Amino acid sequence: MYGVVTRNEPELTWAEFDRAFFEMKDVTGRATEPAEDGINMISCFGDNAAVEGNPDVASVSREGDLATRDRRYFDWDYICPTHEEYRRGILEMVEDAAAANPDVRLDDVGFARPEYCHCDRCDARFADSDFEDRDAWRARVITDFVAEARERVPGDLYLTLYPDPYEGHLYDRAGLDIDALAEYVDEFVVPLYDMAYTTTYWVEVIASGFADRLPAPVSIELYAVEVDIDNLISAVEVADAYAETVLFGYDASQARATLRRMQADERDGVTHGVDTEDT
Repeated sequence: MYGVVTRNEPELTWAEFDRAFFEMKDVTGRATEPAEDGINMISCFGDNAAVEGNPDVASVSREGDLATRDRRYFDWDYICPTHEEYRRGILEMVEDAAAANPDVRLDDVGFARPEYCHCDRCDARFADSDFEDRDAWRARVITDFVAEARERVPGDLYLTLYPDPYEGHLYDRAGLDIDALAEYVDEFVVPLYDMAYTTTYWVEVIASGFADRLPAPVSIELYAVEVDIDNLISAVEVADAYAETVLFGYDASQARATLRRMQADERDGVTHGVDTEDT
């Protein structure tokens, strides 16, 4: 199957796509009304606008550094997953999304990096918990959040994963206990973004790693904006061997052109003529 990820509602119903995701809230903090014709996507703990408006919601390292995009390794600002008011707002957004379409996708779920979060609230909650291991406590925080979201989603729940299938890395990095999350998640989505896809061996390495590791189906999301169609087709063919669905990110027109080219290539070499009898 093939699908699209888009910010444009009219593209959700294009016939070429078996599945369509609508970016209801992104990492900038931009949010819109949920769509009825697509699976609404919500950036949970990535939110530049929220941190700009109130730095107290940001994750904090032991050294006091905020997890913001002006620091190395961060492309956007990260919210502390234990901030109750923000977390409650995201869950309300999940409810709104599920009211429009029963399936929902959660993006940017987890702690910012291994060294986060050491805000006063997280330190106090860990100290008051039954956990001796902070990584195990972080994993419980994230699993509990996803479980709360699951209660609000009557259809399928999708969860985006950082593209690192190596054993233990997602747990150490973001507090994602894959086996525990699989109890609540119907399908995982892994974005494998590249600006050109001039080589695809790495797509196979990562996609196959997730296919072997995940206890639930996985879809692979490819970047489609201004990517050469022939290169994009090569990436699709590799990802398709391991994915439940191959998704095209943020350029539905390019995605549609790619699928049409693939269909045309499948028909190459087939000729249709009129049989004639020998005379």
